[in-house]
Amino acid sequence: MPYATSPDGVKLSYQVRGAGLPLVLLQGQANDHHWWDTVRGDFDGSHLTITFDWRGTGNSDKPDVPYTTRGFAADVLAVLDDAGVARAHVYGTSMGGRVAQWLAADHPSRVGALVLGCTSPGGAHGVERDNDVRRSLVQPDRAAARRALLELMYTPAWLAEHPGPYHTIGSRGMPAHARRRHLAASAGHDAWDALPAIEAPTLVVHGTDDVFNPAANAPLLAGRIPGASLRWIEGARHAYFEEFRQVASPLVLEFLDGAASLLP
Repeated sequence: MPYATSPDGVKLSYQVRGAGLPLVLLQGQANDHHWWDTVRGDFDGSHLTITFDWRGTGNSDKPDVPYTTRGFAADVLAVLDDAGVARAHVYGTSMGGRVAQWLAADHPSRVGALVLGCTSPGGAHGVERDNDVRRSLVQPDRAAARRALLELMYTPAWLAEHPGPYHTIGSRGMPAHARRRHLAASAGHDAWDALPAIEAPTLVVHGTDDVFNPAANAPLLAGRIPGASLRWIEGARHAYFEEFRQVASPLVLEFLDGAASLLP
């Protein structure tokens, strides 16, 4: 298993699969690369897919220091450098989409096309989840809180047919300090002023029924990034890419195929 080293010396575990034009897949907050397990095969038949475990998750180091979404973007660059990839398409979901915004804004020469899924610009302009959602996630009954999280990710009908395991509700064995650091990084994200500088062709994808990262964020991003397009996944919640993979994966692949000329 290869490891990259971040600018501040953190060891980052990463994974490379498939063949073709490189595609970086960035998962949500407090999750490792297994977030992509059920859908990665949709992409690595035509792309060299690159994933990694955020600092604080999986097999990467877990330092108890401040994390930021911009800092996570620097970690992505360290992985690309170690893998010998000069330029890649980037598909970021949830917090991974926040990180992807910084990658595209700060390092345009490293990003071909950009896909931002179920994410937000953050800051004063982002639309936050409501207090009922917040309370459901911090209730004392841990089983009830877990169920609430699952129902924010997936529809009840899908959950009834898919008993798990689930790969989108947190990295197994993640220490408490790293969870707090991830939460602070995601909550502190604010790329609003940087978004107009993004040059990469951009697709924004969001489930219409997402209240975990409210769907109202999608048109904000699409309207702020020059030339961005917006596609809705009807009836989907936060994990649209998994439950609605038969719609979402072809949609993203079609967009990436149209931008193939942007990569060497």
